[in-house]
Amino acid sequence: QVQLVESGGGLVQTGASLRLSCAASGRTFSSYAMGWFRQAPGKEREFVAGISRSGGTTLYSDSVKGRFTVSRDNAGNTVYLQMNSLKPEDAAVYYCAAASTVFSSRNTDAYAYWGQGTQVTVSS
Repeated sequence: QVQLVESGGGLVQTGASLRLSCAASGRTFSSYAMGWFRQAPGKEREFVAGISRSGGTTLYSDSVKGRFTVSRDNAGNTVYLQMNSLKPEDAAVYYCAAASTVFSSRNTDAYAYWGQGTQVTVSS
């Protein structure tokens, strides 16, 4: 089992950058593929980015590809989401999630563990 705690959210202007962190408990962090999802008010939770257990394979939604970068530090039990060139439509609660698989997935059902989320607000 793994517990996840996100941090790094906040209020920024359009075009700014933020780096989200997700700290995982336990000694088996490297056994999990990790994903980042977001949910805006009135909308379904959507996939943003994912990274394989080793960190060697990443996956992005089309809406963030080229602007966001997912990475992980298995020794430090942390996964990151670097968000650049933020847009108002990126505003949402961002969640990290862990899946007991080698590779990440775009599907929320693949992830058994979720953090509580961190709010990202982008002003225009």
